[in-house]
Amino acid sequence: MKEIHLKLQGKIKRLTNKTFKFDERVGDGWFSAVYFLKTKEIAEKYKSDNIVTMQFFQKKQAVLCGTDEVIALLETFAVNPDELEVHSLEDGDKVEPFETVLTIRGPYQNYGFLEGVIDGIFARRTSVATNVYEVVKAAKSSGNEKPVIFMGDRDDHFMMQAGDGYAAYIGGSKAQATHAMNEWWGKRGIGTMPHALIQLFEGDVVEATKAYKETYPDDDLLALVDYNNDVITDSLKVARAFGDNLEGVRVDTSNHLIDKYFTRHPEVLGTFDPRGVNPQLLFALREALDEEGFTHVKIVASGGFDAKRIERYERIGAPVDMYGVGSSLLKVNIGFTGDNVKLNGNHEAKAGRKLRENPRLQKITFGQ
Repeated sequence: MKEIHLKLQGKIKRLTNKTFKFDERVGDGWFSAVYFLKTKEIAEKYKSDNIVTMQFFQKKQAVLCGTDEVIALLETFAVNPDELEVHSLEDGDKVEPFETVLTIRGPYQNYGFLEGVIDGIFARRTSVATNVYEVVKAAKSSGNEKPVIFMGDRDDHFMMQAGDGYAAYIGGSKAQATHAMNEWWGKRGIGTMPHALIQLFEGDVVEATKAYKETYPDDDLLALVDYNNDVITDSLKVARAFGDNLEGVRVDTSNHLIDKYFTRHPEVLGTFDPRGVNPQLLFALREALDEEGFTHVKIVASGGFDAKRIERYERIGAPVDMYGVGSSLLKVNIGFTGDNVKLNGNHEAKAGRKLRENPRLQKITFGQ
């Protein structure tokens, strides 16, 4: 059983290194900035009895993620972690600019070398969780909650997928493209057909969809329909071929292309950008499907979507039933700072910084 399920059942309070599987070299300082390692040595030599309080914060409205990972990191690699006093918020907490999300109190040399690693964990996990949260919120802004598929596998190094998938889960996306994205929290990735499958059938969308249906008969049938840059024609072909068995069609037109529908109907041009998956194309697709009685066929839109674009599509009532979103969700745009703010119980910090008490912080007991 995954640890996330034990946590949801109240059997454990935090995820541990059984989930995160840290690189053992973290403890050797391999991933720490060299100046932290040098400071660790100096502290051990000259100031080993000093007790330092460090706090972490960021500067935006955000959905916090990475707390369990950071706590597991401290438990695994800090020197004598049970002697540290740690307080933290929870993954999924909404946080304000400059709100303290974590404090650590103890001998600097026991944990200070992990400062940059902690900042990096918080920055990436919180950025992804917040990006996903904003997209999910936009996708239900019309009053109807629409699923968002997390499709970030091609937009970053594959080793990032497990952590990004967990952060996306914290942000609100339960549908993800790879098994690795589900590793920390879920079971299996989801997906139907890429353009490569249609290419194998020489651009014949119906034959490619037929092969998919015969190979995966229990899957919801979702046809990709932009391969020939003729979304409406190919959508109607698969709808006619599969009828009630067709769950939906996915439109993924490149933002550099104009669908053939507009070359057939130049009279509608002139007041909007006709490239890519634009609302006018989606309205025309919905109308064409409905006219032939395929009102049950859902429309999935993907390709270059972010929260702002989805919010605009929802505001004008674009007929989208599900969004596929990738690269915009992986932008790291929230940076964290770790500051030493108290020394032996007294205020001691660089100018402009001080301990900011946060009553929401929870005291952490390692091993629970």
